[in-house]
Amino acid sequence: MLHMGKYEAVIGLEIHAQLSTESKLFCGDETRFGAAPNTHVSPITLGHPGTLPKTNTKAIEYAIKMGLACGCEIAKENYFARKNYFYPDLPKGYQISQHTTPICIGGQVMIKTNEGEKKIQLNRIHLEEDAGKSIHDISPTDTLIDLNRAGTPLIEMVTEPCIHSAEDAFLYVTEVRKLVRWLGVCDGNMEEGSLRCDANISIRLKGDATLGTKVEVKNLNSIRNIKKAIEYEIERLIHLKETGGNIIQQTRSFDANNDTTFSIRDKEDANDYRYFPDPDLAPFHLTNEYISHIQATLPILPNQLKKDWSNSFGLSIYDIEQLCEHKDEADFFLELTKQTKHYKTAANWMMGPIREYLNENSLQYANLTKAIPYLVELFDMVEEGQLNFSVASNKVFKGIMENPQSPRAYATKNNLIQTQSTETIEIWVEEVLAANPDKVAEYKKGKKGLIGLFVGEVKKKSKGKADPKTTTQILEQKLSS
Repeated sequence: MLHMGKYEAVIGLEIHAQLSTESKLFCGDETRFGAAPNTHVSPITLGHPGTLPKTNTKAIEYAIKMGLACGCEIAKENYFARKNYFYPDLPKGYQISQHTTPICIGGQVMIKTNEGEKKIQLNRIHLEEDAGKSIHDISPTDTLIDLNRAGTPLIEMVTEPCIHSAEDAFLYVTEVRKLVRWLGVCDGNMEEGSLRCDANISIRLKGDATLGTKVEVKNLNSIRNIKKAIEYEIERLIHLKETGGNIIQQTRSFDANNDTTFSIRDKEDANDYRYFPDPDLAPFHLTNEYISHIQATLPILPNQLKKDWSNSFGLSIYDIEQLCEHKDEADFFLELTKQTKHYKTAANWMMGPIREYLNENSLQYANLTKAIPYLVELFDMVEEGQLNFSVASNKVFKGIMENPQSPRAYATKNNLIQTQSTETIEIWVEEVLAANPDKVAEYKKGKKGLIGLFVGEVKKKSKGKADPKTTTQILEQKLSS
């Protein structure tokens, strides 16, 4: 768009992550997704008079975990406040939140861009309860309310207005989703609404330090939509500015059908919410010992793991990035490395046959834990030339997955052990050359690339038992005479 180069976008993101607790933030109602509407409710969720909430300790623990992983300062003195506003899916007429007194202060999340690493600075992470869900697409005349989600514990991660492109916002949300899954504090399923994002967007002339009037795009439920919404808003705001229009502070929503946003209301100011400490919930104090205990339970984080693996295993950056994408995969690779020194082989198998097998059979890495000794033995057999990769991955691996046993025993029983006997391989080579006199003539005239064809034919004739290295050596010797 014309004039894009004149302006700088300023973006702040608010990510709401539903915590993976079994019960809600202030009562024992279940949080499981997918139940029939309005079945995970109780008098506390419904805001009945006289009911008393009680804080979920596990939710506090999860918030602290996320804060520690992001390098936040953990506030020792905490309380919850009531945020007053009317929505049909908030039965109490207020939301219980820590908005004004966050449990986690500051911190940052590192993202990797084409220009190098960038720190996305956090303002805070705070705890609050989720609202219910208003459903507009079932009845043609009515909005339906499902309160199963009401009261589910959330952390809200609020960045500083320090993001300047839709691409960096995309990378940040991707990293946060990976991190909450890595820590086990949230399942990160945006399609189920357990991770949602609001984007605050403004523009200013490049070089200007003053923030422009912002708009907020609410409830973005996919990383693609976050990027598309921000791109659209930046263009819309610049067009307004360039055509003399007036940018007003407002709340907007995103239409995924045409990748545009639309206004839903003028934005409220913070004082419209009338925050005050919740009189039914006692403040809570966090001790250094408690915070240290949670710190000790944190797993090694992906960025640290990548550095460790680069030094210890000699893997490529690509391999390490792939293996650190999901914690269960990283944990499984670490278990393999305790029993084998063939690190590159293990990585190739993880990213190839093992991943493919799990996807095809809808299994998790936990299902393969008992098979680790067999996998290590299989890697050794490939490295020692007793099996070629094709036979090992397509026959032996699948065979021992269906019927757990030693791969050596399976390969022996099914006559799959690769032979390095020069006498045996020489017989196969001579048969292949005799069957392809025209190709032999072409090779001798200089078409050296045909060596691969001969090796493949020997492989077929031997049913995969001929060692490729020995086969190649014998072929070269025969064809040069």
